[in-house]
Amino acid sequence: MADAAALTEPVAPDALDPEDAKIVTLARSARARTGAAHGAAVRDSDGRTYAACTVSLPSLSLTALQAAVAAAVAAGAPGLEAAAVVGAEGLDGGFDDPGLAAVAEVTAGAVVLVAGPDASSVHRVAS
Repeated sequence: MADAAALTEPVAPDALDPEDAKIVTLARSARARTGAAHGAAVRDSDGRTYAACTVSLPSLSLTALQAAVAAAVAAGAPGLEAAAVVGAEGLDGGFDDPGLAAVAEVTAGAVVLVAGPDASSVHRVAS
């Protein structure tokens, strides 16, 4: 994972800002609801949230983060404040997801949070 984004030290979900904790919960719920490998949620600059999961179809493949960004863009989101991904494993080497580029294209500097499958600790993608 040479291109993986660096992560901060993990924190407990209850140490997060309540709005950030909410998108972690939404991402976790999207993953659980579908049984997908990953769930993601984004919060736009108006405070609206969008959740999605990994899409793996013969004709379409999106990471959960890409799908959540696509949902926000399709709804006319003016920008993104934050994003969260739940289900990531092997975070010792950083976080590698093409959805990071999508988040940055919509709003450079948006906060991205990443958690493992149980979401017991949350990392922030280092800027």
